[in-house]
Amino acid sequence: MKSTSELTDFYYKELYPTLEELEKTRITIVSQLKWYGGMGGVVFLIAALWMGKNFGLLHPLMIGLFIAGIAIASLTYRYMTQGYAKDFKERIITPLIGAIDPHLLYNPDFMISQRLFERSNLFQHSIDRYSGNDYVKGSIDGVPIEFSDVHAEYQTKDSKGRTEWHTLFRGLFLVAEFNKYFKSKTVILPDLAEKTFGNLIGGWLQSINISRGKVIQLDDPEFEKKFVVYGDDPIEARYILSHSMMKRIVEFQKKVSYPLFISFVHNHIHVAIGAGKDLFEPTVFKSLLDYKQAMEYIHTLRNTIGIIEELKLNEKLWSKE
Repeated sequence: MKSTSELTDFYYKELYPTLEELEKTRITIVSQLKWYGGMGGVVFLIAALWMGKNFGLLHPLMIGLFIAGIAIASLTYRYMTQGYAKDFKERIITPLIGAIDPHLLYNPDFMISQRLFERSNLFQHSIDRYSGNDYVKGSIDGVPIEFSDVHAEYQTKDSKGRTEWHTLFRGLFLVAEFNKYFKSKTVILPDLAEKTFGNLIGGWLQSINISRGKVIQLDDPEFEKKFVVYGDDPIEARYILSHSMMKRIVEFQKKVSYPLFISFVHNHIHVAIGAGKDLFEPTVFKSLLDYKQAMEYIHTLRNTIGIIEELKLNEKLWSKE
């Protein structure tokens, strides 16, 4: 697998002319958005002043006008940027993934299945709406892998019966085949309880999470500051989470910077990176030629696919039974 420096060289040597073309498109789109936004703002202000004078600022028509304005702005933005986003993925992300490994297949419109997402046991809530994109599938060093951006949501009703949507998870979700079939399930979650409430109260809150199973105590202080581990079988969990494995997970967490969720179920490892956004969408209001922007795409891809190397999944740590 190519290093980050090799991918950076490829990005600038092979893709920069295409980036310059796309940058011109981006600038044109931003100019058009500003024009439409200005005109829309003037029309909205005139309508709001007239309706406010005749009906009052809190009249349902005023609220409806405000909601309609937001909806129109959102649809306009989506319509004007969808072609640009498609070109960016075809002309930049596709060759970049191919440079990492030519055997990886990329489909910008597909996603990892909801069944695999639910099988991970990482998020214990029913899913009412599931979507995603930027699907990658293949193998790295002989390890089958697939991942995509995922947005999982659930809905609730307020006191007036109105539907409200809530994000359960939004970010990158990855599945790779492990080198052993495990009889139990081991789930590693960000240790938000101890971070928020401290060791004593946080540890108690972890322990009463009955639906998660037993809290498994490990003897790596740095790992336990960042994560809490639940599992059906403490012996098997400690077998999986050796000192070297815990160290690799901690180092990987430092690299991705977003909340990290990991589970070992059957003979698969599931990794969810809670970025809160689609990681491969092109920037609209920042230059594509900006170095930091380029490195964000490169690091995202390199770190995601590099999970195989980071966690040493390509080594025969255990033999399959």
